[in-house]
Amino acid sequence: MRALGKTRRTGRTIGVGPAAAALAAALVVAAPAVAAPAQDTARTPHWALKDSGTDARFRGLSAVSRDTAWVAGSKGTVLRTVDGGAHWRNVSPPGAGDLEFRDVEAFDARRAVVLAIGEGEASRVYRTEDGGSTWTESFRNTDARAFYDCLTFLDRRHGLAVSDPVDGRFRILSTSDGGRSWKVLPADGMPAAQDGEAGFAASGQCLVGAGPRDVWLATGGGATARVLHSADRGLTWTAADTPVPAGDPARGVFALAFRDRAHGLAVGGDYRADQASPQAAATTPDGGRTWTAADRPPPAYRSGVTWLPHSRGSALAVGPTGTDLTTDGGRTWRGLDTGSFDTVDCTPDLGCWAAGEKGRIARLER
Repeated sequence: MRALGKTRRTGRTIGVGPAAAALAAALVVAAPAVAAPAQDTARTPHWALKDSGTDARFRGLSAVSRDTAWVAGSKGTVLRTVDGGAHWRNVSPPGAGDLEFRDVEAFDARRAVVLAIGEGEASRVYRTEDGGSTWTESFRNTDARAFYDCLTFLDRRHGLAVSDPVDGRFRILSTSDGGRSWKVLPADGMPAAQDGEAGFAASGQCLVGAGPRDVWLATGGGATARVLHSADRGLTWTAADTPVPAGDPARGVFALAFRDRAHGLAVGGDYRADQASPQAAATTPDGGRTWTAADRPPPAYRSGVTWLPHSRGSALAVGPTGTDLTTDGGRTWRGLDTGSFDTVDCTPDLGCWAAGEKGRIARLER
């Protein structure tokens, strides 16, 4: 979305394990202590900041494991770590310094796809197969009316990217070869957009998937904040209203997370620091057909959200004013940390990462 100007985003099988349960329980204990000046971070889960060596703002994040993660951000910056954040290698594509990377999807430590946003040719996709040593530009937008916001992969081959509406409908870009080539899908199966409706390129989580075919798109700016769902990899879509406030270019649903095909979370609000964000979170039990406002939402705008691994009820939401935790599937949220982050992602081996402004990158430590 011009005004601003990753569930992990690939589907995962969710189970319940003792380590994940212990982490969630520890987070519950830690959450009320956020205001306590003497909190012992050596004994409670907390965000441990990592030295990124840059002041870029990272809105794109893809966590592969507790050891490996990729971030993408302003000034064409892409970083990668393979040692838990102790060291970050600058693997930015050559000549990309004027681009704004807002999303990254990594398959492992060597293969990743990044999305640059902007009008016309500023929207591009790059792909690497050697850990960022070399990059191939696999898509460059040539339509001045398009503005790509987010991308997601459903598996190692099938991925989608979304543009703000062109000719009154969101435009979907598709790949079936891991991001090596892309094509614009027909718009026939896409519902008409509302006046002013668009996506938010805030965290790489306005387009997310679960399983091999299901994908969801978050919107704002229109009369109502909506979530659109496709069960056939982007060919046909249905739209559902959410209770998250919209009606302004700065308001709506900014991020989604689905732990399976049915259970999803939506967070957002109004990204302007001087504006309140009531009802800034919602949940769905039926794959996005209906949405219910959180009984106790985060206290302010949140731009990123992710389920804790192997948990049926625990998730983290982040934004410029802090991190919040839910342990009841998104019905109630409580403060965990007051540091600024834009995006968050967790992995099956209990690796949770967050990234944001001024080069801030952190891993959740216990």
